[in-house]
Amino acid sequence: MTGAATGRKRQPSLAQLRAFAAVAEHLHFRDAAAAIGMSQPALSGAVSTLEEALGVTLLERTTRKVLLSPAGERLAVRAKAVLAEVGALMEEAEAVRAPFTGALRLGVIPTVAPYLLPTVLRLVHDRYPALDLQVHEEQTASLLDGLTSGRLDLLLLAVPLGVPGVTELPLFDEDFVLVTPLDHGLGGREGIPRSALRELNLLLLDEGHCLRDQALDICREAGREDVPATTTAAGLSTLVQLVAGGLGVTLLPRTAVRVETSRSSQLLTGSFADPAPTRRIALAMRTGAARSAEYEELAAALREAMRELPVRTVQG
Repeated sequence: MTGAATGRKRQPSLAQLRAFAAVAEHLHFRDAAAAIGMSQPALSGAVSTLEEALGVTLLERTTRKVLLSPAGERLAVRAKAVLAEVGALMEEAEAVRAPFTGALRLGVIPTVAPYLLPTVLRLVHDRYPALDLQVHEEQTASLLDGLTSGRLDLLLLAVPLGVPGVTELPLFDEDFVLVTPLDHGLGGREGIPRSALRELNLLLLDEGHCLRDQALDICREAGREDVPATTTAAGLSTLVQLVAGGLGVTLLPRTAVRVETSRSSQLLTGSFADPAPTRRIALAMRTGAARSAEYEELAAALREAMRELPVRTVQG
């Protein structure tokens, strides 16, 4: 009797699973509805219908917030996995139809986007005109979550990531340079020793930016244990303006130098002695992605296109 009753239960729909997964992520009906392009009443109804179909309570609703029930915590993981597999199925079918067609959702970190996207967009426009490139600028943690959940297809960011299930396709290495005010003693110098970083008033990006972490790593390698966060910035443009105003110095990746320092005449750049501190930029994809051959071809094309930039290309 129990088996017959179970057999008659309605199967959850993908729309219901998407609605629940969105609420589980945002813990807010309005934000969840906006994230998946559904009206709030429709989203609430979809979650309620899912609860009826499964026979469990997924959410604890209060007047002020939404919480996952213990069952909701467990089933949210399953729902996310199901949606990722469905996304992979659609991706596989699209890849079989024709390479470099359809949508490609590319995630890019903010310290790369303004400086590399012109090259990326020009390449895609000229070589892959049937590709619908959709760009999402986010910080690294959000991009990786988007990649593993299936929200994004490919990432352009600094590596290494060291994330299981993510394959990196290296593109190039680039040096960091020191940006100073005009009256700074290291302004415009070449061959600056890394040890100089021990005494400098170094300005950093806010928490969450991988470039901040890279700058701190460079300081630690130079023998400096901490950098007091008296002043920080949300983006490189603001950071450079703070330097121009005399608040300190900062590190910029070389691809950002021309764009960012051209906005002020109160700046000088200095280069480090070899081996200079560097960062590596790569594409990242889900390991075993259906379109992995396309992504590898795109990486090779990008390496060639980026030879015009002040970088050293790296073979995958």
